[in-house]
Amino acid sequence: MNILFLSSYFHPEQAASFYLWENLREAFADRGYNMELYAPTPTRGITNETREEYKRKKYEEFYNGRLKVKRFSMIREGKSPLQRAFRYLLCNIRHCYSGCNAKTVDIIFVGSTPPTQGWIATKVKRKLKVPFVYCLQDIFPDSLVGTGITKKKSLLWKIGRKIEDDIYKNADKIIVISEDFKKNIIEKGVPESKIEVIYNWVDEKAVVPISRNENKLFDELGLSRDLFYIVYAGNLGHAQNIDIIIDAANELSTREDIRFVIFGSGGSEKELKGKAAKLNLKNLTFFPIQPSERISEVYSLGNAAIVTCKPGLGKSAMPSKTWSIMSSGTAILANFDEETELQKIIETQKIGLFSKAGDVEKFSDAIVNLYENSERCLEFGKNGRNFILKNLTKEVGTSKYIDVINNLLNNRTK
Repeated sequence: MNILFLSSYFHPEQAASFYLWENLREAFADRGYNMELYAPTPTRGITNETREEYKRKKYEEFYNGRLKVKRFSMIREGKSPLQRAFRYLLCNIRHCYSGCNAKTVDIIFVGSTPPTQGWIATKVKRKLKVPFVYCLQDIFPDSLVGTGITKKKSLLWKIGRKIEDDIYKNADKIIVISEDFKKNIIEKGVPESKIEVIYNWVDEKAVVPISRNENKLFDELGLSRDLFYIVYAGNLGHAQNIDIIIDAANELSTREDIRFVIFGSGGSEKELKGKAAKLNLKNLTFFPIQPSERISEVYSLGNAAIVTCKPGLGKSAMPSKTWSIMSSGTAILANFDEETELQKIIETQKIGLFSKAGDVEKFSDAIVNLYENSERCLEFGKNGRNFILKNLTKEVGTSKYIDVINNLLNNRTK
């Protein structure tokens, strides 16, 4: 079997969900599948020196030649939405050309970042006449509305909906990461038979609990091991509503033993740091995002770790960091939309405390609750780790993807 990937990012770039794709490609290679991947010159989370090095690398092989990576030259990714959109457009043009001219392809496999990636795959599918599997990690244009980039019924929204409908119509299988996602696209007319729910997983052998005495981050960052820490790690953008963390830190500024630690970067970074500085918060500290291999240390640093969203965005987003927090044995503090799958998992599995998105008072109360009953943090953390080991391991997740592809191709040949 030969799988075609069209990707806007690839190693050595860094992003929260990159490990999923790496795990998948490794599992495909172990099954004897051959893969061809087209990607631009790396840009995200790398140094200028690394970028210059990869400008000269047009071809690479991985997994004993099972994965062949072909790179094309591309401008750097800008910080503004318009700059990123322009780069995505250029990438789409190159991907369309490369994909349509690819040889010996049995199936096309693409993700939802950028949102036009799936649309390009529909064009390649028509040319190559092979099935197309779409992995839906974010629902566009819903998430654009949630982040305030556009409004419902706007021209951009209407264009996004037309692209979205075309992708869903032409995809042979759509893999979604939650039941909320499944419900969302069924309401948009997608047949249930076309949808597969496969939760994102975590490498439970790589993301593990680390005791405070063994966690080197405390010493490297100059943090006392005797305090109560609330950790956030990830993107500092509008969708994540990091403001509520700053507001909670302000509310709890008199409780000297409670400290907030934020690891991240993003479009709102400067604004958020400015807000924290203006409030003169002594109990909140920003640090750069850490390499993916240190995720265990990052989340184990906290007595609890935060999952947030801007109100109204929860049903079109399922933060994959949730599973990493659980795998590290850390309690979850969620400030998220109600009646979502995340709320159900947190409350039924007893892995943390939940508060309604945007409710600073309830969010702050939850933090105090854990601080005053710190043994609950340990209980929640153990429950989370056990849930991962039973349900969301790498082997379980990747085998489900393999089943989807095998069933699709087997049905096609009948």
